[in-house]
Amino acid sequence: MEEQPLQNHLHYWGNTPEEEYYSLQGIKSIKSFYTSPRGQSLFTRSWQPLTDPPRGIICMVHGYGNDISWTFQATPIFLAQNGFACFALDLQGHGRSQGLKAFVPNVDLVVDDCLSFFNFIITQNPQFQNLPVFLFGESMGGAICLLIHFRNPKLFNGAILIAPMCRISEKVRPRWPIPEILTFAARFVPTWPVVPTADLLDKSVKVPEKKIIAVMNPMRYIGKPRLGTVLELLRVTDFVSHQLSEVGLPFIVLHGSADVVTDPNVSRELYEEAKSEDKSIKIYDGMMHSLLFGETDENVEVVRRDILSWLNDRC
Repeated sequence: MEEQPLQNHLHYWGNTPEEEYYSLQGIKSIKSFYTSPRGQSLFTRSWQPLTDPPRGIICMVHGYGNDISWTFQATPIFLAQNGFACFALDLQGHGRSQGLKAFVPNVDLVVDDCLSFFNFIITQNPQFQNLPVFLFGESMGGAICLLIHFRNPKLFNGAILIAPMCRISEKVRPRWPIPEILTFAARFVPTWPVVPTADLLDKSVKVPEKKIIAVMNPMRYIGKPRLGTVLELLRVTDFVSHQLSEVGLPFIVLHGSADVVTDPNVSRELYEEAKSEDKSIKIYDGMMHSLLFGETDENVEVVRRDILSWLNDRC
C-alpha cells in the first residue's frame, strides 16, 4: 500500500483507525472521561495486554505541552505489548481535558487529580489487587510523580522518571530581570501567553522527520508559555530540587546528556541524594530531551530496553 503523505496523518502512526491499530499491536485500549473530586473533567486512556491479569500497573504522567493521544502513546503501547497495564490522563489544560490550554495555575491540584484517578484505577479492578504499581513520568510529569510520591509514599512500588523536570535548565530559564517582571505581571494577567522561551520542540526532538510528526499533533499548544504556568513550574521545580533527599521509593531515572530543557545534572543529584535503597540511573550520551520518541529508532529502543529490564527485575 502506498504510504500516505505526512500532512494527512490522523494519528502519529498514520491513518490506520485507532481500534484497528491497537489490534494489530496485540493490545486493547479504552478512552473515557474521569471527573476528579474538584470537578475537573479529565480525558483518560488505558493500554492493556490481551492476557489477564497483567504483570503490573503503570500510572503515567505526560509532560508540559504534551498530551496522551499523540506520540506519548508509543511508550504505553510498547509496555502493554510486554504485559503491563498502562493508564494515563490529560492533565488540566492539556489535550482533551478541561481547562485553558497550557494553563496550570496550581500543580498541587493536578497532583490531587492524578492521585484520585490512579487510586480509582488501582482499586476498581479486582484483577489489579496485589499487583505491583509503578509511576511513570516524562519531564514535568516526572516532577509530578515525585510530588505524588511525597503525598503518598506507600502507594507505589517504584517510579520510572524520564528526563524529570526537577529543575528547569538554565539554558531555557528566563534571565534576570525577566522573572521579576513576569512575577509582578502574573498577579494581574496569569493566563497571558508571553513568556520568552526557546522552541522546546526544536530543543527536544533530534530526528527531523519526527519533528514533523510531533508538529502535526492537533492538540499541540503552539503559543508562548503562560505567565501563571511558568511561575508555578519554577515554584514546583525549586521545591522538588530541595526535596531530593526525601525520595524513598525504588526508581530509575533516565536522561540524555545533551538535554537542554531539563538538567541531567539534577537527575544525577536525585540519584545521589535520594534515600531509596533501590535506585538506578541512565545518562545517554548525546541524547536530547525526548528520549522515547524524538531520538533515532535505535536510541529509542535502547531506552525502552532499559525500562523493560528494570520492570522485569521488579515483577
